[in-house]
Amino acid sequence: MKGFDPKWKDLPDYIIGITREIWEDRRLAALHDYYTDDIPVRSPGSIVIGNHNVIAATMATLAEFPDRQLLGEDVIWSGNEDDGFLSSHRLLSTATHLHDGVYGRATGKKLVYRAIADCAARDNRIYDEWLIRDQGAIVRQTGREPKAFAADLIEREGGPQACVRPFTPEIDVKGGYTARGNDHPQGQRHADILTRIMAADMAAIGLEYDRACQLELPGGVTGHSWSDADRFWMGLRSAFPSAEFAIHHVIGRDDAEFSPRSAVRWSLTGKHDGWGGFGNPTGAPVHVMGISHAEFGPWGLRREYTLFDETAIWKQILLHTG
Repeated sequence: MKGFDPKWKDLPDYIIGITREIWEDRRLAALHDYYTDDIPVRSPGSIVIGNHNVIAATMATLAEFPDRQLLGEDVIWSGNEDDGFLSSHRLLSTATHLHDGVYGRATGKKLVYRAIADCAARDNRIYDEWLIRDQGAIVRQTGREPKAFAADLIEREGGPQACVRPFTPEIDVKGGYTARGNDHPQGQRHADILTRIMAADMAAIGLEYDRACQLELPGGVTGHSWSDADRFWMGLRSAFPSAEFAIHHVIGRDDAEFSPRSAVRWSLTGKHDGWGGFGNPTGAPVHVMGISHAEFGPWGLRREYTLFDETAIWKQILLHTG
């Protein structure tokens, strides 16, 4: 790849390779080489600017989970050598909660959870990033519920006035990546399915999903078939019925030895004004950052991986309600 170290044979090899170097080979200083100095890393819980802050956050995570492994499940990507690339990297992490940290006192619990990182790369460096970890799965496996964890985190960060603010469009910055993905038909199909569901056309699930579909959902939940898909998406949308749904990035791909697949980054922005997956309506302003990966087969969408951060949603609600 033009501008990249010749040891990387393609973009997935680069993304999986640098992830292994940084996290598992403990070459945290390599972030100075692989991340630009002023990179913005947006996650539902915050926005972090600069690779020095990324290194600090990485060290804190490894201190709390020293045996963490990041197993690359897929890299769904778009772009080219001249304009740069966008990779949507889905990881399955295993870790043991061995030391005190952000997730509280060490529990010794063994965890399994997913993350998806959308990273813009050119000339051997990452310069823009969107990252979602399944915080709901992490805190549940350490014995907490997302709402209680969010309330405790607010207090530990100094209270409502001083705590770290969850990410919203108002605090976003320009990171240099402005493309919207590609026009591959499977990506457009996936984006259309999500748009129809968010417009309350729940019949799209029966029409577009394989009846034997497998769903990997926030909180470490695995579901199957149309009823579980309906329950999940209905629970999210009904909690924020007036929120604006937006699609920010769409990738579709056909690659040898893979099913046709897609990656869609999306958001819901508005009020918590409905009954659904987040309790009594509160009127709280909420921004939901979401990323979904899908694999398609002969009878429709057969595997779906969707992530958002339940704890960041609860934090926004609790900051509003007190």
